[in-house]
Amino acid sequence: MKLAILSCSPQCYSTRRLREAATQRGHQVKVLNTLKFSLNVEREHPDLIYSGRSLPHYDAVIPRIGASITFYGLAVLRQFEQMGIPTLNSALSISRSRDKLHAMQILSRHEIGLPQTAFVRRKEDVLDAIARVGGAPVIIKLLEGTQGVGVILADTVKVAQAIVETLHSTRQNVLIQKFVQESKGRDIRAFVVGDRVVAAMLRQAQGDEFRSNVHRGGSVQAVSLSPEDQETAVRAAQILGLRVAGVDMLESRDGPQIMEVNSSPGLEGIEAATGIDIASAVLEELEKRVLFPEMDYRQRLTISPGYGIAEFTAVKLPALEGRALRDTDLMASHIQVLTILRNKTPIPNPNGDTVIETGDKLICYGDLLHMRSLMEQETRRRKADRKKKKRASKE
Repeated sequence: MKLAILSCSPQCYSTRRLREAATQRGHQVKVLNTLKFSLNVEREHPDLIYSGRSLPHYDAVIPRIGASITFYGLAVLRQFEQMGIPTLNSALSISRSRDKLHAMQILSRHEIGLPQTAFVRRKEDVLDAIARVGGAPVIIKLLEGTQGVGVILADTVKVAQAIVETLHSTRQNVLIQKFVQESKGRDIRAFVVGDRVVAAMLRQAQGDEFRSNVHRGGSVQAVSLSPEDQETAVRAAQILGLRVAGVDMLESRDGPQIMEVNSSPGLEGIEAATGIDIASAVLEELEKRVLFPEMDYRQRLTISPGYGIAEFTAVKLPALEGRALRDTDLMASHIQVLTILRNKTPIPNPNGDTVIETGDKLICYGDLLHMRSLMEQETRRRKADRKKKKRASKE
C-alpha cells in the first residue's frame, strides 16, 4: 500500500517508528506536513493540494495531529475522508477525544468509571461545583491542555475557587474533577489497538509532583492489566470511535476510572517500558481497515418503519431472566434475538431452548416500541441502583 503519515515532526520518535514499521511490512510511506496542505472544496471533486501541487493517490492515512493544530489538522483529515481515503482514526473520533468535556459527556452515558466532573461558567456556581465533586482537594483542568500542562491540584476550596475564577477571567474553559486520593501520583496508560490492549504501563510521578506524565519527569514500568482494566480501556476507545488510542486510567476503590483518551498517543515511553513493537500493531490494524472496510447497513435497517436494532441487559427483568426464549413474550411482540452476549462470549442466532441468564446482553431486531419498554425498565433499574450506591457512599 501507499501510505501517508500526517505529521509536522517527521523526526519525532512516534513518526519515525510508524514509518519504519510501514517500510518493514512492505508499504510505501511518506511523511506529509499537515500545515503544507490546502483544500479544494468543489462539488463532487474534493481535492488536496500539497506544497502547491495536486496530491497523488494514497491508499490510507495515519494522522499524527498535534493539539496546537487540531482545527486545521481535522479539516485536512476530513478532506481525505471526503476523497474516500481510509484513515486510521477518523476526524470525528479525534475531535471528540480532544475536547475533554465532550469526551466525558459521551462516556458518561455508558457504564464506565469516570471521576466526578463539573463544568461551570458563572462565578456564583464555582463553590457549588467544588462541593458536588466531593470538595477539596480537587483537580482543575484546562479543556485543551496536553502532557500535564494545564492540570492543577488545589488543596483547599479557597485556592480552587481562586484558580477557577482566574482562569475564567482569561477566557479559559476548565473542568473541576474529584481528586482520587488513593491514586495520587500514579496512573495507567493502556495502548488500545482495535479491540485489544497491546501494551500498558504504570506511570509514577516523582517527589511531590502529582502529575505522572513522562514529560513532567514521571517514571514508567510495564504492567499487566486485569480483565476489568482491559475491558474499560477498550470500551472507552470504542465509544469515542478510536481504533488506536492511549487510554489513561486511575486506580480507585471503585475500580478503574477514565482520566483521558488520547487519539495520537506517543510510542516512545510505552515501547521502551514494555519492549513491545506497538508501531507494527498499529500498521496491522490499518491494514485490516483498508482490506476489510466497514460496510454501511443503514439501508437494510430502515426497510420497515417502526423496526430497528436495540440492545438491553437482562438484569431484574422478570419477563426474561431464567426463561427459555420460546417461553418469553419476545416473539409475540415481534422481537427477534440476534445475539446474546454472555460474559463477553457471543451466542449468535440463539434457538428457542436458550435460557436467558442474569446479566445477558440481548441484541435484538424488532418492534422499537416494545423494545423501548424493555429498555425503560432497564434504565429505571440502573437509576435505582445508582441511587442506592450514592446513599451507601454517604453513610
